[in-house]
Amino acid sequence: MRITYLGHASVLIGLDGFEVLTDPLLRPRIAHLRRVAPAVAAERLAGVDLILVSHAHHDHLDTRSLRMVRGGPRVLCPAPARRAVAAAGLQPEAMAVGGHARIGAVEVEAVRADHDGRRWPHHRRGDALGFVVRSPAGSVYFAGDTGWFEEIGEVGKVDVALLPVAGWGPKLGPGHLDPGEAARAAALIAPRVAIPIHWGTYERIGMDTGHRAAPARRFCDQLSELAPEVAAELLAPGEALDVAAAGSSA
Repeated sequence: MRITYLGHASVLIGLDGFEVLTDPLLRPRIAHLRRVAPAVAAERLAGVDLILVSHAHHDHLDTRSLRMVRGGPRVLCPAPARRAVAAAGLQPEAMAVGGHARIGAVEVEAVRADHDGRRWPHHRRGDALGFVVRSPAGSVYFAGDTGWFEEIGEVGKVDVALLPVAGWGPKLGPGHLDPGEAARAAALIAPRVAIPIHWGTYERIGMDTGHRAAPARRFCDQLSELAPEVAAELLAPGEALDVAAAGSSA
């Protein structure tokens, strides 16, 4: 299993040749935000089989970024995101919490996220999801965008947890985990590996926050205190990590 952090909430998950892409946001600029991380090469997206869209906010569901993914991959998303996904020329498959989908040897479960994911002005429903992806190569929990809720640790046993730790501005609004809350969530989930996402990729035009990796480092530091048995891995945008299957000597 290979995990490649592309930036923001965009992660490429390679599962023994099967490629899953989460919340693709790949452009150098979106509205008032500019990308401050390295650009994503188009060839990295050539083999994507499945896209997971956690909610309909523009920084998680960007139609131009979706069009960059060739080959007609399947797209799983909450119901309010269907219209925007279809506008990008893809066929959305709506999911709700507790729903399952299977693609070959890969099974996807939609799980709860505490986030208002509505997309104005087209849809006033605020559904947002996380996803658990399981295959013989390993299992991954992608939290999407979420705030703290008491049942966040009840996603089942997973090898890797991808947890948001920041945003694109100096403050976090409701429905977002800060580094400490994300570390608490990782301690409850108890994956083999926890990777901070949703940091260090986009900033408001004209604003330079400076220490872009600080939230991710705080997450790793706090997780090492709360749950030293969980490996906290900080990947800069563009970096990848190979994760051996559980029980493997590799």
